[in-house]
Amino acid sequence: MFKEGFKWLLCIYIAFVFVQSLFFKFTDAYETVYIFSVLGNWSGLEWFAEYGAYGVGITELIAAIMLMIPAIRLYGAILSAGVMAGAVFFHLFTPLGINMPEFDNMGNIIGDDGGLLFYNAAGMLVAAIVVAIMEFIDTDNAIKRILF
Repeated sequence: MFKEGFKWLLCIYIAFVFVQSLFFKFTDAYETVYIFSVLGNWSGLEWFAEYGAYGVGITELIAAIMLMIPAIRLYGAILSAGVMAGAVFFHLFTPLGINMPEFDNMGNIIGDDGGLLFYNAAGMLVAAIVVAIMEFIDTDNAIKRILF
């Protein structure tokens, strides 16, 4: 019983953060524009600067929904881990860096977040991996049937 409750708690945490972040991704918040502009410029994929946030936001919404449906939770956890692995990678290995700028209402940089966005992404990655492992072990799933 504790194990199932813990798994639900992790799923709710991941889904909550994903859904809460949709506001930023779908309204072109200064933080989102900054992040995806840096990544678009770095990668040479200028379209990513303009449309990447929408694609990531839709993927996060799908993952959040999947995490709430026990029959497909494993696949939602794998999708969540993939999205968060990408976020951690981009923070560590691109000009994005760990500390993200904070903006005022006018779009002026007023400081940085001290790495909060990065650390939250890393925590969500760990949570998603834990859920995926728990689901893989506890359920009869297609991946297990293919591998074993």
